[in-house]
Amino acid sequence: MTSSRAERGRGASLILALSAVFATGAVLPQPLSGRQPAAAAEAVFTVGNYPVEARADNAVAAKDRALSEGQQAAFRSLLRRLVPVTAFPRLRQLPTVRAGDLIEGVKVRAERNSATDYIASLDFSFQSKGVRDLLRREGIPFTDEQAPVVTLVPVWLAGGAAKADSAWTSVWSGLDLEHALTPGKLQPLKADVTADTVNALLAGDGGAMRAFARAYQSELVLLAAAAPDPAGGRLNVTLTGRDAVGAFTLKRAFRLDRGDPAYTSELAAVVLLGILEGRWKSIRSGTGPGAAGGGDLLIAVEFRGMGEWQEISRKLSAIPGVEELEVAGLSARGARVTLRYAEGAERLAQSLSQQGLGLRNVAGKWVLSLQ
Repeated sequence: MTSSRAERGRGASLILALSAVFATGAVLPQPLSGRQPAAAAEAVFTVGNYPVEARADNAVAAKDRALSEGQQAAFRSLLRRLVPVTAFPRLRQLPTVRAGDLIEGVKVRAERNSATDYIASLDFSFQSKGVRDLLRREGIPFTDEQAPVVTLVPVWLAGGAAKADSAWTSVWSGLDLEHALTPGKLQPLKADVTADTVNALLAGDGGAMRAFARAYQSELVLLAAAAPDPAGGRLNVTLTGRDAVGAFTLKRAFRLDRGDPAYTSELAAVVLLGILEGRWKSIRSGTGPGAAGGGDLLIAVEFRGMGEWQEISRKLSAIPGVEELEVAGLSARGARVTLRYAEGAERLAQSLSQQGLGLRNVAGKWVLSLQ
């Protein structure tokens, strides 16, 4: 079977994120007005550095099994990356999906094998359109836009001092920071970041955060501090600084696995990355259809005949900034369309009103018609 500490950690914890997309039935994707989807960031559709392992009667069978099980597990990780936690239960209701049907490519980072075993770290790239279509068809909200890159500074706290620790840094470098919704760039603790600055950062001091940002010449920089507490059987971690959402300080404690203390560090890093992704998904999806931040929208279109429908579809597709516009269902008097508009539904409504179209929120759902 495919298994690893990273796989257990990936599903361990993510913070609550809210959805801006609602479901109104099955989606039957088809192009609207011949408009081609705009190019979008594809990095998040790759699950990188993913560990696979399998045993079989021979080396070829072991590799085939590892790839098959690994791509299915990586696909589950991809869905958890894109979908807010509030919608996780709906992922369990997805029809059986063969991850192999959505694979774009596989890249080998490292591998080793014997006569009966295959162990590797792989990058699984999935078809972005296929994944989006699946989630839209099932009415499951998702976010696939990456946040700006944040600088991550791992430090180890011991004996009242903060220092670089190769094991703690290695845990972070083993994560898929490049393809995460909140990509990160690792940097060592700089010599001019004093112990007093670190302690002030851990306390959430705003002045220390500004000094920290100056030291790394970036507004988006986070200190990831780990402090072991052997007596209490805990690993205390603090994530503090500023990400794309804003300044914050988070403290968590993890039970030390005395038989495998490295697992505790790995779990902590996975959870912290999940928290960063959850914060980003929260503002990208917002708290409802009209929340700022944009993203995917599902809109019910009302019309009195096909002439009106053609007029509405033509005007809608011509709005600057409207991307990935598709029909999700069509009848004689109505339609459902999905689209992406970065500035959010309220701003879209303003643009549409200038074209004689009215977009209104009716009981939490967006409805579009001629004015």
